[in-house]
Amino acid sequence: MTQRTALVTGAAAGIGRAITSALVASGWRVGAVDIDEAGLATLSGGSVLTGRLDVRSETDWYAALSALTAESGGRLDLLVNNAGILQSGRLDTIPLADQQRAVEVNVTGVLNGCHTAYPYLRATPGAQVVNLCCASAIYGQPELATYSATKFAVRGLTEALDLEWEDDDITVTAIWPLFVNTVMVDGTDVGAQRRLGVRLTPEDVAAEVMDVVEGGGRLSHRVHRAVGAPAKAMLAASAMSPSWLNRLVNARITR
Repeated sequence: MTQRTALVTGAAAGIGRAITSALVASGWRVGAVDIDEAGLATLSGGSVLTGRLDVRSETDWYAALSALTAESGGRLDLLVNNAGILQSGRLDTIPLADQQRAVEVNVTGVLNGCHTAYPYLRATPGAQVVNLCCASAIYGQPELATYSATKFAVRGLTEALDLEWEDDDITVTAIWPLFVNTVMVDGTDVGAQRRLGVRLTPEDVAAEVMDVVEGGGRLSHRVHRAVGAPAKAMLAASAMSPSWLNRLVNARITR
């Protein structure tokens, strides 16, 4: 059997690094890409192919995918769109350029990945896409407004492509963690974080991704996968609660 092949963005540190390590430990061949070349240099192992990729660049995507699939006959079993950035604070206090960059990385980056990887995914039976979403896409989060909006976009794209690509035997899943102990939350001080805490590790998220990847295929597929008991409870409750109640709960949580 040909070795399964994955591409993971934002792989130099945090969640992306943990996912890369988990995949390699399970026998996958992984293209680990990031703009942090120093971080990538510390990844080791014969099954890891590292490379610089700015997810905003279509050219970078084509080059990375071509290099990764050159030895696999065009095979790509898994795309993990993990790269993302976050700024916290009131919308009016964050420079507009910083917020525009977050949209470019968190939304355009995922769109670029899905679009450029599609021919390889379609050519690979049972291929999967995993998009890192966030519990902030349950209801818009104050002090995380732009980040929250980008994750709503990831949620919508995931849902649409899972339907659109079903006939191509490609499943698309969104992973929904709350706050994760990575450098992304360093210096972040918002109401939701103070109330809920930072309880997840990158390895917790990677374990959920592996559960998706090694699961039973389309028959057991769930588009949305929350990570941790609080996120699972919030996601389930939001699906049954009226919008006014979701707003009230989030107002209390984020104070």
